Amino acid sequence: MKKILIALAVLVLFGVGFMFLKPTTEEKPKEESKDKVQESLKKEEEDNVLSFSVLGDVHAETEKLERVLKDLHNIDSNMDALILNGDVVGQGLEKQYKDVNKTLEKNKKILPKQVIKNIGNHEFFDYKIEHNLKEDVNEFLKRYYDFSGESKTYHSRWIKGYNFISLGSESGNTKELGSLNADISNEQKIWLKEKLAENYKSGRPIFVFLHQNLFWNAHPWVDTYKKKEVINALSKYPEVILFYSHNHATLKSRTIYEGEKFKVVNTGAVYYSFNMKENEVIMDKLDITEGLYLRADGNKVTIKGRDFDNKEWIFTKEYN
Repeated sequence: MKKILIALAVLVLFGVGFMFLKPTTEEKPKEESKDKVQESLKKEEEDNVLSFSVLGDVHAETEKLERVLKDLHNIDSNMDALILNGDVVGQGLEKQYKDVNKTLEKNKKILPKQVIKNIGNHEFFDYKIEHNLKEDVNEFLKRYYDFSGESKTYHSRWIKGYNFISLGSESGNTKELGSLNADISNEQKIWLKEKLAENYKSGRPIFVFLHQNLFWNAHPWVDTYKKKEVINALSKYPEVILFYSHNHATLKSRTIYEGEKFKVVNTGAVYYSFNMKENEVIMDKLDITEGLYLRADGNKVTIKGRDFDNKEWIFTKEYN
């Protein structure tokens, strides 16, 4: 019995000694490879970069719209936003809104998470109605609200720290206003001033959208006073980049206007285009499809004009 106890004691002591003598099997955490570190840094950098596209004057041309959406996805599959800058429909009819919605739904897997739908002048059209009465305007507005998910014709949102402000006419195709002009209320002008000042950061771009054109006379506004008041509000912020559509000017003849205290950019048109010189429209209708693609990184903005038919860039402009 004594021998057995001695043998057990020896085994225990041997085991304890073995525990202290054997090398540890715990591995040190592996260092990330240089490639993985670079990939991680690249992803972090890309996460801070904003990219979006702006399309004007779709006019419910859904085949063209679908082709454009596919091309944009091939350019940038991680785009943050798509802005449809008015005249998304040719007339503000339910059927046309349904057709556009059907196309967007069909392509939702390749759409950016944020789709901003702005109002134009054609959202107030029914060609059977010569001039809209108040009840007609209200019906057109309701259809636009249902389509856009907005509660007013002007709205804003922040995307990746950038301010997106959409202005919009509150009436259209009335006898007093005409069929082309924008009606901007005092309430909307006060709202614009507040939104421009919201979380303002010097040098950081502010993206503003309006279907109608503020500066060229090819499609004038309802009156000079309303136009000047909006321009004065925007002029206080050199960071503003204002996007307009409406006159279907091809990007090959008109791109960016830099004469004011802020930049004004033509979006081109999805449906059709015209050549244009200064305030003169050259009436040769062009069956071409154009739009914009942008990237913003801090205060730096790159604006690129796209020919969607030939899948070619028309121009590239950088601002910092």
